Amino acid sequence: MTVAAGTNLGRYKIRSQLGAGGMGEVYLAQDTTELERTVAIKVLPPELATNKGRMQRFIQEAKTASSLNHPNILTIFEIGEADGMRFIATEFIDGETLRQRMKSAPLKLVEVLDVAVQIAGALSAAHAANIVHRDIKPENVMLRQDGIVKVLDFGLAKLTERRVATSVDTEAPTRGLMNTEPGVVMGTAVYMSPEQARGLDLDARTDIFSLGVLIYEMLAGRLPFDGSNQNEIVASILSDKETAPLARYAQAVPVELERIVAKALRKSRDERYQTAKDLLLDLKALKQELEFEAKLERSVPPKARVSLATASRGQSGATIDQSVASTAQVSQAHPTSSAEYLVAGVKQHKVAAIVVLIVVAAGIVGFAAYLRARNTEVAIESIAVLPFVNQNNDPNTEYLSDGLTESIINSLTQVSNLKVIA
Repeated sequence: MTVAAGTNLGRYKIRSQLGAGGMGEVYLAQDTTELERTVAIKVLPPELATNKGRMQRFIQEAKTASSLNHPNILTIFEIGEADGMRFIATEFIDGETLRQRMKSAPLKLVEVLDVAVQIAGALSAAHAANIVHRDIKPENVMLRQDGIVKVLDFGLAKLTERRVATSVDTEAPTRGLMNTEPGVVMGTAVYMSPEQARGLDLDARTDIFSLGVLIYEMLAGRLPFDGSNQNEIVASILSDKETAPLARYAQAVPVELERIVAKALRKSRDERYQTAKDLLLDLKALKQELEFEAKLERSVPPKARVSLATASRGQSGATIDQSVASTAQVSQAHPTSSAEYLVAGVKQHKVAAIVVLIVVAAGIVGFAAYLRARNTEVAIESIAVLPFVNQNNDPNTEYLSDGLTESIINSLTQVSNLKVIA
C-alpha cells in the first residue's frame, strides 16, 4: 500500500517515495520532533509484517544491529507501527546504490578496493556480534557523496528467507527455485552461497561468498557464474565446478586480488576465508601496497614515467587508475633513467627499498636537527651529495644506490640559491 505524501507515521511525516522492492517501500520523511532530522522510512509488506514469529526474530536482530554503531552500517533509529503498518526509520543516505554506480560507469581499481574494504569492515563488525546479513548485493550497498559506504538491511533477509529441506539430493534446490510464481524475479539468488541456495544452516561465511561475487562483478562487469538466466546461474552456483578465473574477464587486475577473490568464492565454505576479518586484512594489505606504489610513481618526474595509457582500459568492467595500473605489469618497456629504474626495481625488492628509504629519511632528519642545533644565521649556499654504496654487493639492488642518489640530487636542485655538488 502506497503511503501518500503528508501522511504521518508515528512522529515521522512522509515527504516522498524513494523506491520500492520485495522488502517494502522506502520513503523520505521528516522527524516532527525537535530533532527535525531527515530520515528514510521503510514500510514492510503486510504479508511479512503480520507474521509475528518472523517479526520477533527480525526485531531482535535489528536491535543488535542498531547497537553496533559502525560507520559502514546503516543506523536504525526506530522500529515502529502506525495505522496498521510496520515500519523502520533509519538514517537517510544522500547518495546512490552500488548498482546505480556500476551502471553509470566502470569502477576504477582503487574504487573497487575502497568499497570492498568498507563492506568487509561492516561485515566483520556484524559477524563479531553474531549477525549474518544473508543478502549482500549491489542494491543493499549505498555510496554516500563523500565516499563513505553504507550496508543496508541487516536482518531483513532473515525476515523473508524460505527454508528448503536439506535431506534431498543436490538437484532439489534448483527445482525448488524454479517453482516460483510466474513473473517473480529472485534478484538476490545470483549472490547466494551454495549452502544458502541449498537451504542449509548459515554462518558468517555465506556473506564472505556474496562479497566475493560482488567484488568479482565490480571488476569484471559480469557475474562469476555462467548462465543465460537466474535458474542456470543458480545451477552453476550449486555445481562442483569452481568459478571462472577473474583474469579471464579482468586482465589488468593484480594477481593478489585474483587470489583474494578466488578464495572468497570457494564453493566449499571450509576452503573460503573463515572470517570477514581475515578477508578485510588481505584487502587492506593490498590496498596499502598499491597506494605505496602509487606514491612512488608520483615521486618520479613525469618525463621519466613509463606510459601506461595502453592499460587504462581493458576487457575488465573496472578501469585501472594510472597511479596503480603498473601493478598489473602491463608495460614491458625497459627503464631508461635512474628515477624510472628506481620505481621499477622497488616493486621487485620492496623490503630492501623500504629499509633504504628509512635509513635515508633518518639521515635527512638527523641533518636537519643538526642544523637547527647550530642555531646559525649563515645561509647554506652549497651542498654535496655523495653516492650511496651498495654494501651487500647484491647486483639486484644496485639500482637503489644509483636511483636514490639521482632522486636526491633532482630534489635539491629545486631549492633556490643552493648549489648542488655531485
